[in-house]
Amino acid sequence: MTTSAGGRWAGEAVAGMTERASADALPGSGGVGAAVSRGDAWESGDGGTGRRPEDEAGKGVVCAFGKNLKTLRLREGMDREEFGRRIGYSAATIASYEQGRRIPSPRTIDRADEVLGAGGLLSVWKEEVERAQYPGFFQGMAQLEKEAIELLAYASHVVKGLLQTEQYMRALLAMRRPPLDQDTIEQRVAARLARQEIFDRRPAPLLSFVMDEAVLRHRYGGKEVLRGQLEHLLLIGQKRNVEIQVMPLECEDNAGVNGPFTVVTRKDGKKFVYSENHASSALETDAEQTVLAAARYGIIRSQALTPRESLGFIEGLLGSL
Repeated sequence: MTTSAGGRWAGEAVAGMTERASADALPGSGGVGAAVSRGDAWESGDGGTGRRPEDEAGKGVVCAFGKNLKTLRLREGMDREEFGRRIGYSAATIASYEQGRRIPSPRTIDRADEVLGAGGLLSVWKEEVERAQYPGFFQGMAQLEKEAIELLAYASHVVKGLLQTEQYMRALLAMRRPPLDQDTIEQRVAARLARQEIFDRRPAPLLSFVMDEAVLRHRYGGKEVLRGQLEHLLLIGQKRNVEIQVMPLECEDNAGVNGPFTVVTRKDGKKFVYSENHASSALETDAEQTVLAAARYGIIRSQALTPRESLGFIEGLLGSL
């Protein structure tokens, strides 16, 4: 395992993918092509990224923002309790923002800028502060989700993060071992919900999801959590830019046996592949590998139930609960 001069992790990619990427292809990569973490898998095992600085560079950004926030608050003569009341948070939460222990949402930063009459001095931090919640290796993927004109995702273990309900997220996070503290759970839930803004973007990206039937049968968190998740899938599946397909257990062929992955296409036509396993995550930018991954996803789609059949299948599962 090696690191680049920019401090981003690079190494062997997972799920059979190699790292032969151009240095300028990966947004937020600091000049590295495919990036790997030898830590949590962000879509499945970890259950989501957290609203907390995930590396040293991120901590520096968040701490600098917090100091500016405190300076501007004191300039206006407000204590934390009054300021918190005006933007809808407790004094303790304001303290955590100012001390760089938690990351405010972009909307909260804009509200703080307005209340403190900062004239944009806080709002200008939004992009950097938001990026700081992700570790270096995931920042590129987080940015790609914002830029995607097409996103194709295959899931074999849990529902993809972009489709998870809040209750489903919490159920997954509660099962982590060693256990996560409650603040971390809240931070990670907030970050994952923020990523789901992709469904409300205009112009709307094309979004396709294929998931194994087993994913829809696991009762993580109990029957009611699964019921809510299935209802959510039916709702999202009604969107004209979204297709949800199910790979039935009885299917004898499945090109997705290597595991879950996501293919993202930008407006310029360049494709990226995000993949993960139990211990690591990788963002692949090599043109050959991304084209092959997109082709593999096409095969998976052809083997799965059609979108119409899949929604009917999900309705049947929901009715059996």
